[in-house]
Amino acid sequence: MKKIFVSAALLGLIFTANAQKYEFQTVSDLESLPVISQGQTGTCWSFSTTSFLESEIIRLTGKKIDLSEMYQVRNTYPKKAENYVMRQGKSQFGEGGLAHDVINSAADYGLVPNSVYSGLNGMSENHNHTEMVAVIESMLKTYVDNPAKKLSTTWKKAIDAMLDVYIGKNPSEFTFEGKKYTPQSFMAMAKINPKDYVTVTSFTHVPNYKSFILNIPDNFSNGSFYNLPLNEFMATIDNALANGYSVELDCDVSEPTFSGKSGVAVIPASDEDAKTILTEIKPEKNITPEFRQQEFENLTTTDDHLMHIVGKMKDQKGNIYYKVKNSWGTDEKRVANGGYVYMSVAYMKLKAISVLVHKDALQKNTAKNLGV
Repeated sequence: MKKIFVSAALLGLIFTANAQKYEFQTVSDLESLPVISQGQTGTCWSFSTTSFLESEIIRLTGKKIDLSEMYQVRNTYPKKAENYVMRQGKSQFGEGGLAHDVINSAADYGLVPNSVYSGLNGMSENHNHTEMVAVIESMLKTYVDNPAKKLSTTWKKAIDAMLDVYIGKNPSEFTFEGKKYTPQSFMAMAKINPKDYVTVTSFTHVPNYKSFILNIPDNFSNGSFYNLPLNEFMATIDNALANGYSVELDCDVSEPTFSGKSGVAVIPASDEDAKTILTEIKPEKNITPEFRQQEFENLTTTDDHLMHIVGKMKDQKGNIYYKVKNSWGTDEKRVANGGYVYMSVAYMKLKAISVLVHKDALQKNTAKNLGV
């Protein structure tokens, strides 16, 4: 038998020829405002959900309004503080939150434009909450560990005062485009109704089409999630995008194959492809409901980051990716695609904790089964 020898150099050429670098084309692209940075804060939940509401305002009114992210942060911190103190320190206090915290804040306090409330309070051009969070957390621990075992009646005012110093006082009335508004009347003008939004997820440890409280650290407000079969969960995202509704996303970004710098999020079928898949198209893992549940329960999938889905992309092989607006800025040294991440279907199926959508974006059968 004749032996054929292939040199290492030739093998390398063959491999290079077969390797395909990502080339993306737009499938759909819903309107949203430009990518911005959350700075040195853990408030992705407000940046992403505020971006989502901005797109909702465009959809509902045609107006492009730059909303204040920090207004919702300012009004959520007192709730987080009260939860921590009344649970006597046996709960998490930190910068994290979820999409429904912004919706709850809007329901209670309305919306304001960023031009009225930037949250920078004249002290900096970029958001940095490191000192503020450390100060407030030390105050809360003092209240919890109070040797007198009796809280004063002024501790909430003290927290509010600290938030006023670092982020700013809440506006009660303001002028926008020549008209006077309150936060509530401004939200009404923008046609945002907090009751119109629902959060859906997919897990196997609870019945389908039922609401439940998902036990993740940042769910301090005990928000409810509707549970769907995995295929229906994915179909909900697709149906929303196909009908002009953007989608708010909570997901795990701790995987090495989620890369803001490369601008992609993918799940390789083989661990050997974990590095190359960030730049080259590789086969991806088939995600089942059982595997998704397993990765959640063993804490491989965790609640890390919230972003905003604004469309779909495809590569040259026809593979579909979700166009996800991030809040890590647009510095080309740190992020690709102008600050967007192209997330594969496999990554979404495995790593999406939940999505928030307008109730009208649900498929009819889904809405009927959920009773919304």
